[in-house]
Amino acid sequence: MSLTLEKIQNPIAEELIYFDKYFRSSMQSKVPLLDKVTQYILKRKGKQLRPMMVLLSAKICGGITPATYRGAALVELLHTATLIHDDVVDDADERRGFFSINALWKNKIAVLIGDFLLSRGLLMSLEHDDFQLLKIVSDAVRLMSEGELLQMEKARKLNIDEAVYFDIIRQKTASLFAACCYCGAASSTEDKEQQELMRLFGEKVGIAFQIKDDLFDYGKDDVGKPLGIDIKEKKMTLPLIHVLNQSGWSERRRIINIIKNHNTNPQKVQEVVDFVTKNNGLTYATQVMENYIQEAFEILMKFPDTPARASMLELMNYSIVRKK
Repeated sequence: MSLTLEKIQNPIAEELIYFDKYFRSSMQSKVPLLDKVTQYILKRKGKQLRPMMVLLSAKICGGITPATYRGAALVELLHTATLIHDDVVDDADERRGFFSINALWKNKIAVLIGDFLLSRGLLMSLEHDDFQLLKIVSDAVRLMSEGELLQMEKARKLNIDEAVYFDIIRQKTASLFAACCYCGAASSTEDKEQQELMRLFGEKVGIAFQIKDDLFDYGKDDVGKPLGIDIKEKKMTLPLIHVLNQSGWSERRRIINIIKNHNTNPQKVQEVVDFVTKNNGLTYATQVMENYIQEAFEILMKFPDTPARASMLELMNYSIVRKK
């Protein structure tokens, strides 16, 4: 773990240790196979950015409560379930450098594990009457699913404009960031204005996070994501959409034809990458991303100046100004 992340965690260091134990207990089962798979999931868990967002949001809005831990666990359970299901849908063999669940235990078991995690999250909320938290996170999962389906539908026709693009990423990516911050606030205060501000902060961060991810597709460094993978998958992202909107009819038709019919040809994919770079698509997308970061910053500054607020600001920068 980097020193930067350790520093960010300082105001919630003890709470994160407690959360880790709580989350592990929430995944336990008496079925040996299920327990074996969940232990594998726990060993390869990521940086816990989302639980950190829940805990920091709660601390900013008044303080961490027992409901905060349940909210963080609910987010992490449902998020993990969606990742496992995504790997099945994408037929992916790896995630974060480890074998995926479906690669080790096949699709049927992977789908059932995802279902188990979803049910654990739902039951945990119902057992403690956390209806608002359950509504927040369930809404996020609905939006994530709709966003993915909207993107798949549009990829067939390649007719995405900026408005549709932002609809997609607001649902697909930003909804979970918003849910993390909303859950933290809702577990800590009944002040609806504070809850909405924190939700909006999470949404802005999530949009900036996704634009950064889109920019990786055109990067020259090893960022853990193959160059041009979005183009190969016919995903219309902000740098490409902007450049196409600025292009003449014949140029636009030529680029769309490559994406539609030659998206597996490395030379043709590179041609699209060069076209977007040359026509300032990356510069434009970077500026839009920075605007969202500034808007998120301005929202966060409305809360009292505390170590938790400072850490949330650092976490925002850490998650967006990242190398991969």
